[in-house]
Amino acid sequence: MKNIIVISVLTSLLSISCNDKIAKQSDITQIEQNTAQKSIYDFTMEDINGEKVPLSQYKGKVILVVNTASKCGFTPQYEDLEKLYKKYKNDDFIILGFPANNFLSQEPGSNEEIKQFCSLNYGVSFPMFSKISVKGNDIDPLYKYLTNKNENGVLDASVSWNFQKFLINKKGVLVASFSPKTTVNDESFKSIFEEQLKEKAN
Repeated sequence: MKNIIVISVLTSLLSISCNDKIAKQSDITQIEQNTAQKSIYDFTMEDINGEKVPLSQYKGKVILVVNTASKCGFTPQYEDLEKLYKKYKNDDFIILGFPANNFLSQEPGSNEEIKQFCSLNYGVSFPMFSKISVKGNDIDPLYKYLTNKNENGVLDASVSWNFQKFLINKKGVLVASFSPKTTVNDESFKSIFEEQLKEKAN
């Protein structure tokens, strides 16, 4: 039985796409100019404490959206995410963490348990939100937007595992999706991230 579980886990991990997806600049520009296009600012989410948070409060910031889990091989990425947040939080940057239990039940805890885990183990200070679903029939509307080009206008990027990263520019447009294996220290992430920080909001 243990061998079957191990094989299942390895098969799932090997199926994770290591390819990052970058939106075309022409598509980004078109969406920025389309005032009727749905935006990440149209969503209101519930934070880890149960409070409603309109994402419009992050207008003018580069936003990194990450689906997180406490019992995943990628869980140590919390440390580098927190370091990135502390380094750039005063430079129009925010990380939004969304716990999800979609992959091998690797986020089984309650919101309170997740909050304590993040604080005690990684000192997480960036905003964490209530647990949601990031794929499947019960996918949260925010993630339906992030993963579907028909919704966001620029990119199809289904979530392959915990700690997939969606980068949104200062105008609220999705510019890239980074695979769970891509860390915020990888050059493929840093080059695009730093470019977005330099852009003006208006």
